[in-house]
Amino acid sequence: MRGSILALLLILLLAGSAAGGTAQPRVLAITFGPDLEVNPVTQDYLTGKLSHAAKSGYDAAVILLDTPGGLSSSMKTIYTAELNAKLPVIVYVSPDGARAASAGVWISEAADVLAMAPTTNIGSSTPIDSSGGNLGSDLRRKVINDAAASLTALAAAHKRNTTWPSKAVKVASNLTAQQALKMHVIDAIAPSLPALLRQLDGYRTKDAQRPFTLHLANAHIDYDKPGFLTRLLNTFIDPNIISLLFLAGIAGIGFEIFHPGIVLPGALGAVALLTALFGFSVLPISWAGLMLIILGVALLVIDAHVVTHGALTIGGLVSLAVGMIMLFHNAPAPYHTSLPLVLSITITLGAFWAFALSKAVQVRRRPVTVGPNRVVGFDAVVRTPGQVFVAGELWRAHRDDGQLLVPGEHVRVKAVRGLELTVE
Repeated sequence: MRGSILALLLILLLAGSAAGGTAQPRVLAITFGPDLEVNPVTQDYLTGKLSHAAKSGYDAAVILLDTPGGLSSSMKTIYTAELNAKLPVIVYVSPDGARAASAGVWISEAADVLAMAPTTNIGSSTPIDSSGGNLGSDLRRKVINDAAASLTALAAAHKRNTTWPSKAVKVASNLTAQQALKMHVIDAIAPSLPALLRQLDGYRTKDAQRPFTLHLANAHIDYDKPGFLTRLLNTFIDPNIISLLFLAGIAGIGFEIFHPGIVLPGALGAVALLTALFGFSVLPISWAGLMLIILGVALLVIDAHVVTHGALTIGGLVSLAVGMIMLFHNAPAPYHTSLPLVLSITITLGAFWAFALSKAVQVRRRPVTVGPNRVVGFDAVVRTPGQVFVAGELWRAHRDDGQLLVPGEHVRVKAVRGLELTVE
């Protein structure tokens, strides 16, 4: 009897120890928004966080998604990372008012669990060309069928609606959270992430290649947002900013070449140019557009040193404007140079060059003054009691009233006699 009681107490003690030793589940919530576009910078951020979550022993990774879409190449890298993640990946379209549009739909469908906040939407995944318009008939049929098959395959792998993905691609169908849940496009609706994790406790994922059973109720949630560097680099791949940085870089380095020794314009120009080159490495650019920009700048510089009566300036401005418009022609629709920006830069440079050339013409037409009398009327600075500095030269000088010159005082040249100035 006593042995039975001791055995029972031992079992209860072990059970209590096991229960007390059960670790609290941990979830990494990766913020992808608000309205963060899918591009190489955000792709590296998101895939890096998924890898970190797996290596750090998290029980699941949740992508808090709010995106208008972006580059298809980056989209594919992201959803491939989701499909190969070593832990369950949950996409939660949130907060209220968020959307998973275009490329965001592929990221959503690739998740082991797809959920939405009550007032969010998903869809509008029709591919468009680089100018933001519809594709040509033959190319459109090819690209759209490929996109529809890709999205349908992701939905089928997770046992979700396989009819709607084709509509999202072909007719840009868009659903509210309630509509998406009713049509089994998504797996759940929840007002908050903790509520979603409680709702998913015991949930078994549907992908046969990635079977997970989720135990995430009351999980400890670590929130992760894009850092300063990610947001800075994301800003630097704006085509308008890249164009401005490239022009500023050329201007700064050019100024340093023609005025050596100032240093600051050259240093800032080098930083701007290198930053622009980073943007060129991220976004697809047109080399013809880049060459036209360089040609335009070269023509403007040449016209400042050669008398062409503005012909090269006009050619340079046209080359510059066309080059900036063409520069990101190969990039998808969101990544194009703004036409108002191009016109503003062209008009501003044109006005500045017209002013500078007009002043240069006036100087060229001004009669040339030679000989010592050229400094009459100039201001001078006294260096020693018998010497002044004027027009970049040192002259012997004396005051017209016979008093001594005081070093540092400012005087004016009254007359020149031989190699000596009379000042007052």
